[in-house]
Amino acid sequence: MVRVRYAPSPTGPHHIGGVRTALFIWLFARQEKGSFILRIEDTDQERSKPEFEEDIKNTLRWLGLDWDEFYRQSERLPIYKEHLEKLFNEGWVYYCFCSKEELEAERQVMLAQGLAPKYSGRCRALGKDEVRKRLENQESYVLRFKVPETKISFRDLVRGGITFDGSLMGDVIIAKNFDQPLYNFAVVVDDALMNITHVIRGEEHISNTPIQVFLINALGFKVPLFAHLPLILNPDRSKMSKRFTDTALQEYVNRGYLKEAMINFLAYLGWHPKEDKEIMNMEEIIKEFDLTRVQKGGAVFNLEKLDWLNGYYLRHLAVGEFIKRAEPFISSNWSLTPAIVRTVQDRVGDLSELNELVKFYFELSDYDANLLRWKDADLETASANLKLGLKLVGKIPEKNFNSKFLEEKLLAAIPRESRGDILWPLRVALSGLKASPGPFDILTALGKKEALRRINLALEKINLSGI
Repeated sequence: MVRVRYAPSPTGPHHIGGVRTALFIWLFARQEKGSFILRIEDTDQERSKPEFEEDIKNTLRWLGLDWDEFYRQSERLPIYKEHLEKLFNEGWVYYCFCSKEELEAERQVMLAQGLAPKYSGRCRALGKDEVRKRLENQESYVLRFKVPETKISFRDLVRGGITFDGSLMGDVIIAKNFDQPLYNFAVVVDDALMNITHVIRGEEHISNTPIQVFLINALGFKVPLFAHLPLILNPDRSKMSKRFTDTALQEYVNRGYLKEAMINFLAYLGWHPKEDKEIMNMEEIIKEFDLTRVQKGGAVFNLEKLDWLNGYYLRHLAVGEFIKRAEPFISSNWSLTPAIVRTVQDRVGDLSELNELVKFYFELSDYDANLLRWKDADLETASANLKLGLKLVGKIPEKNFNSKFLEEKLLAAIPRESRGDILWPLRVALSGLKASPGPFDILTALGKKEALRRINLALEKINLSGI
């Protein structure tokens, strides 16, 4: 049975790259009818924060990425200690007392010789008495793993066969002490004890893989299958950063992007279905998702594509669902109606724009009377045309206040050559804006009583201007 895990560190807002990784892992698990495990890697207690863990959970829930099992590394420290002691007793792990200054000096010497810097292994040969003496003197130390000086190979489901030479690595630190394991060690123990079959993660972890495989072999565990996903890049193909776009998923949630658009967008960051499709829902993506179709090269984060997808999904929401999704993004004392939604649904790019788009329905701005003038017409002409508009609107029964009926009746009563003269001041009177939805849609959304009130207010505004 397939068992996969998403293992983020709660040391900052949930990064869009991590979210993409979580989605790919979740899609693979659901397609294979396997288990998706969420494991919070919080052994770095100084940087790990509860609010970041909550952000991870909340954003995954928002996307609909449910997990089957949950673990927190900080609650598993005795397990890591047991396996550290096992490796220590078997001679795989030793105390290293080298200071940062000594290590840096070693590094500089190797660089000067044109060698790739690695730990010299000077503390490997310390005798038991020397170690005991240094421990009694409370000298600072770390625990290092003896990396075999042999080549190690593994197959990557995305990149094919990969080989590393252990003789070029040097012994690596795997714990600060027996109670404080570091990432490379804890992840190996967890993956083995949780029976993880596939390790799917970002390509920045490729360099960690040989150390982990060496540790897996030393502990007698089974090596899982690996799949390393491509980086997400800025439009200039640099590594994704805030210089071009927001990197935390919550930023997009706050701006009113829909989860359907985000899922569709993220799924295409490094993967593509067999057929040339731009729109796919979650069920379709699960059905088609295949790790062998994950690309090796970096995936460019195209914000224009995300905006296009979001607009598409917004336009295709049922009106009732649109109102439900929009509620957190508009003033609490406003209530959207289907008639209002129909005037803006095709115009909104993300829901954070909505408040400004619908504001005039609830709060008529104090606009300049000159805005009521059509082209070169004066205010006196605008007033006369607005009075005609008032008369025509007043004749239509409230029960017939829908855009289709209004358009049919008003256009039939206005000569074609005079439509701009009548409809421009009417639309401005209703909206108070230079640009807005059409007058028939606004009339429908406002209702007869409010529409007539606004037209009369516009006439008063013209009168007060002194014509």
